[in-house]
Amino acid sequence: MIETTVLGVPLRLETSRGLFSPRAIDEGTLAMLRRISFTPDDKVLDLGCGYGVVGVFAAKLIGPARVWLLDNDTAAVAQATANLALNQVEGAACVVSDGFADFAQSGFTKIICNPPYHADFSVPRRMIEKDFNRLVIGGALWMVTKREAWLPQQALQGVRWREGIRRRRLFRL
Repeated sequence: MIETTVLGVPLRLETSRGLFSPRAIDEGTLAMLRRISFTPDDKVLDLGCGYGVVGVFAAKLIGPARVWLLDNDTAAVAQATANLALNQVEGAACVVSDGFADFAQSGFTKIICNPPYHADFSVPRRMIEKDFNRLVIGGALWMVTKREAWLPQQALQGVRWREGIRRRRLFRL
């Protein structure tokens, strides 16, 4: 059980060894959450939700009806669903899908993710390439990355990148 407070928001999160960062919330995720401002009108997607840190946090701030959590791992989605209940924000949509393959929702103001980089950059690249058509005009993709130079040089040419953060990197489109 992880019990913590992020920006004044208390979180209780159950996790397991098979999920990313099972002992504590990942530093990159925390750095990213400290930079994002949520508004009541936001429509948020926690892409690659794991046990639901971002989705639970967003649901506590803006309400669960405007939050979606998505992961390709059924165990992760089950744990994220349980964590929504544990934090009394049931009602956010938790979906099993490999990226956007089985997910039709769009019109997001914020898509937030800390994608896996364990093998190579193909998973985050695929996420970036598919995210833009799911955002509203003026929406933002927030992503944690291991290598600052990778996103602007390899992912998308000609996109304006902002808000670098030390060690692990976070960029906002």
